[in-house]
Amino acid sequence: MAKADATTGEHNFEVIGIARVEGEGTLKLRVSNGLVTEARLSIFESPRYFEKLVVGRTPNEIVDIVARICGICPVAYQMGASMAFEHLFEVEVDPQVKALRRLFYWGEWIESHALHVYMLHAPDFLGYESAIAMARDHKHIVEQALRLKRTGNEIMKLIGGRAIHPVAMRVGGFSKTPTKAQIAALREPLQDALELSKATLKVVSAFKAPTFEREPLYVAIKHPIDYGLNDGRIVSSDGIDVPLWGWREAFREEQHEGTNALHARTTDGRTYMLGPSARVTLNADQLHPIARQALDASGLASQIARNPYWSIAARAVELIHASAAALDIVKRYEEPARPSEPWTPRAGETGWGTEAPRGICWHHYDVDAAGRIAAAQIVAPTGQNQGMIEADLSAFAPRVLSLPHAEATARLEQLIRSYDPCISCATHFITLEIQRD
Repeated sequence: MAKADATTGEHNFEVIGIARVEGEGTLKLRVSNGLVTEARLSIFESPRYFEKLVVGRTPNEIVDIVARICGICPVAYQMGASMAFEHLFEVEVDPQVKALRRLFYWGEWIESHALHVYMLHAPDFLGYESAIAMARDHKHIVEQALRLKRTGNEIMKLIGGRAIHPVAMRVGGFSKTPTKAQIAALREPLQDALELSKATLKVVSAFKAPTFEREPLYVAIKHPIDYGLNDGRIVSSDGIDVPLWGWREAFREEQHEGTNALHARTTDGRTYMLGPSARVTLNADQLHPIARQALDASGLASQIARNPYWSIAARAVELIHASAAALDIVKRYEEPARPSEPWTPRAGETGWGTEAPRGICWHHYDVDAAGRIAAAQIVAPTGQNQGMIEADLSAFAPRVLSLPHAEATARLEQLIRSYDPCISCATHFITLEIQRD
């Protein structure tokens, strides 16, 4: 929907009900003299109050509750909560349980990235309004997506008890761990997933992305040896380097008018970008050798670093990494002596960050003397990316606003989908409104 004010010459451009994202929101652009003076991605779904719902609960209750925040990436929320408490309670988790957790995590990455690459983002590049429409002409592509996603879901179900909102995670480990034979049964599906992931990168490498380059501030978890996931430090492309419990040392949340999602900024007020493009750019040296070789062969590293539309390639690279890393764990897995370590609660303040498919998910908890939660802060990736999304929209929008409204909307929605924003667990996208002076 486009509105013009004949008196002021101001032009408003609005997109309502953005398709192919998790959740509902609107995009409003205000344009004056051909320049975008304001870009606002408004998230208008009702607040969900998870930070209040966890108050008064015990740590293991928290681990179950936060899984309900997202049906796509529940593991990230569970892992962040459990590891925050393990940090406070000084719990040393068994190495095989740690490996099992990483396998659990890679299952989530596989199912989430497969969903986004094929079902939500590929239709933009191939000129279809939906994955269903795309399937009529590219049935094999959709079949690849379903096979990949099924493997990720199988991993999550085996380790977590179910694929959506898993129930087996606990502080100190799991309530139950799989047998060696059960884990070994994942070997063939993961080998297939690895080949499908390699094919995925080849498919998306042939796409043509809109020309748009900038150099954002990238933020990701970095580990000296492993690809950043749930251990290491939070770093940025310009030198931020804080421990996983120290997110508040470098970043802050703030309320913006017109949205029910808190934005995040660096402590000096800058926007930044999380997610696959940030991780691949900052952590390419820690990629699994198979994934690093595929990235180098694609020749897309520089495009991933500068053009947000090429995040689809970064996700494809991470699909290869997750499949290969998961396969390595399956091959080496030994059953732990016990599924979880005992722990004793104590009062204190704790935090932890983990890499959800869309970027860092950070938790902070105040725990009272009885071991119950007195206060909580849960910082989702989308809230942290929202400022960067708006900055990208402001920079890119002038290139498409002369196009017919439907075509301009499609291009701007494609840019938003590059971030794979998890607005909620719904399936709507945005509304685009442009205001012109």
